[in-house]
Amino acid sequence: MKVDLYTQSWPIRGSFTISRGSKTHAETIIVEIEHQGIKGRGECVPYGRYGESIDSVVAQIKTVIEQVEAGISREQLQPLLPSGAARNALDCALWDLECKQAGQSVWDKVNLDAGPLTTAYTLSLDTPENMEKTAIEHAHRPLLKLKLGGPDDLKRVQAVRRGAPNATIILDANEAWTAEIYQQLIPELLKLDVAMIEQPFHADNDHVLDTLERPIAICADESCHDRQSLSKVIGRYDMINIKLDKTGGLTEALALKAQAEQAGLRIMVGCMVSSSLSMAPAFVVAQGAEVVDLDGPLLLSEDIEHGFEFENNSMLPFHSQLWG
Repeated sequence: MKVDLYTQSWPIRGSFTISRGSKTHAETIIVEIEHQGIKGRGECVPYGRYGESIDSVVAQIKTVIEQVEAGISREQLQPLLPSGAARNALDCALWDLECKQAGQSVWDKVNLDAGPLTTAYTLSLDTPENMEKTAIEHAHRPLLKLKLGGPDDLKRVQAVRRGAPNATIILDANEAWTAEIYQQLIPELLKLDVAMIEQPFHADNDHVLDTLERPIAICADESCHDRQSLSKVIGRYDMINIKLDKTGGLTEALALKAQAEQAGLRIMVGCMVSSSLSMAPAFVVAQGAEVVDLDGPLLLSEDIEHGFEFENNSMLPFHSQLWG
């Protein structure tokens, strides 16, 4: 076994802005694991919110290269690294390698049928006027996700609703609200037919939800990384957002999905801004999910070769040349 890794910078269409800042490129790490001429690939996105950087994640990956090259399994990899970007890239590369070595698709391995999915399209945080213009441009899309996190959030949602009157709207506050803001906004958001709100409060303040009504479904993102997170999520949130860069790969993501569904939580599958190589394993988890947010390739001005195809607002199953 031989492990190679390299960084990739994917240009974003325009820029991508959330409550924590803006970026014009998606910085990713791609891991390749080769055995007897067969190569498996995985991609990850280091995320500063979780204390990760390109350098720190590369360093994490390097701590286990010797074991990976010795031929450890995905199951043996899990305890060697924490949930996060580094393990995600390695885990997904091992999945890809396993599929290619067995001459078997990932769909056969997980016993699922691949079907097209409708993905949300994300509108970056901007002025209400600019978000309305963007909403008009994308009014044909059935599901719009709004990045929020400022004093004009209600005006932003109102503007997008004017621009896209028929779209389902979901919100992502990226931990930027207080309980007071939440209570002020909820009655107005109900009038605007908002379907779901993602992570309104900081993950350290989950207890706030113990005393608040949830007439609109509340989804845990930063508060839910892996199965160990579920104990503080159950009873406070209605949904969880599964992202492979949080779970540390497809292996834990599938286990998290199964345990969360068993606990009565509804499922959203999301992504960081990255190429189709990251979306492919997430697309597997997203089969049957209530909300799919895998628009990473749509937000880029360049994508990896053999990337996802989109047709009539549907994300079509990926080609084996991409992954799995």
